[in-house]
Amino acid sequence: MRRRNLIVHEPGRVELMDEGLPPLPDGGLLLQTLATALSPGTELTFVKGDHPGLHSQFDPELGLFQSGTRSWGYPVQRLGYMEVARVAQTRTDAFAIGDMVASAYGHATAHVSDPLHEHVVSLPDDLDPILGVYVAHLGPICANGLLHAAAEVVGSGATRLGDGVEGRRVVVTGAGLIGLLTALLAHEHGAEEVAVVEQDPRRRALAEALGLLSVDAGDDPALMLKTRWRHGPRDHGADVAFQCRGRPRALATALRAVRPQGTVVDLAFYTEGADLVRLGDEFHHNGLILRSAQIGRVPRGMASVWDRQRLSAETIRLLRARGGDIRKHLITDIVDIVQAPRLLIDVAARRRHVLSAVFTVGDGARLAD
Repeated sequence: MRRRNLIVHEPGRVELMDEGLPPLPDGGLLLQTLATALSPGTELTFVKGDHPGLHSQFDPELGLFQSGTRSWGYPVQRLGYMEVARVAQTRTDAFAIGDMVASAYGHATAHVSDPLHEHVVSLPDDLDPILGVYVAHLGPICANGLLHAAAEVVGSGATRLGDGVEGRRVVVTGAGLIGLLTALLAHEHGAEEVAVVEQDPRRRALAEALGLLSVDAGDDPALMLKTRWRHGPRDHGADVAFQCRGRPRALATALRAVRPQGTVVDLAFYTEGADLVRLGDEFHHNGLILRSAQIGRVPRGMASVWDRQRLSAETIRLLRARGGDIRKHLITDIVDIVQAPRLLIDVAARRRHVLSAVFTVGDGARLAD
């Protein structure tokens, strides 16, 4: 068995390589990729060479990055985490040949999967298959952000994603793919108003097209929002902020925009320092809460109820409700996977603007119709 796999040999050098696949084991699946999606963020840090794991090593036991060694080196042979595939062979009764599934195994034309240890999600027949690229990983990232907000309000007993946003005023900093999907989730789960702060006018226009309040990050968004959202004397601003852009200025904006004792849930991935995050200003004087919400863990005490499968189910729920808008506004590019290396290089070099690109494989090209 063979496949083609997207490999980053070194910064700025990306290639689609032919390679062998291992034999199909008992309990395994052979997945034939139909579509694999790019989220310009974490993936491009490998193309640009500024991912922290390229310069230090993360110790999962201690939870520390340590210099002197590194977690990853070139070539990077697995890139990406948003795939839709058809089951081509199966050695388990859990999945049948022909099933459409979502998984997270990288930009490759095929994959031998162990569904006991990998997240494989059956896609419902009524879901646009191309939207399935969000189901296994990226959608759960956004849903987990809302779950962290819910934990701040009702603790580990949160039973609904809306527990942290329903009836509340929400600001999202960053109108990338994660920011816009998080904003849509907050809107669908009953937020009173959702404002998206973004500097790029193209992305602000997308937020407006999705029915969200668009705020220019180049002005003073915190002043604007605190003037708009008054709770009482000396109590202005968002109830909760979702920080979705890996830049310190965006985090500083989120901290400025929330009300006293408000919560900032940070979903962003940072590759630089944070000199602009002035912790002696609003963070200290307003008694704020800053929580990091990464897909590696749900809030403490909630793992038995809120597993990855449930977060994927919440993603499917959003896609059913707003799938037409998401496909129209968030998927900006659909190209054959052979064009993927050039697209990644161009986006990393800022020669091309992409919100969410989908690479199709074989029969997957029909998904674009």
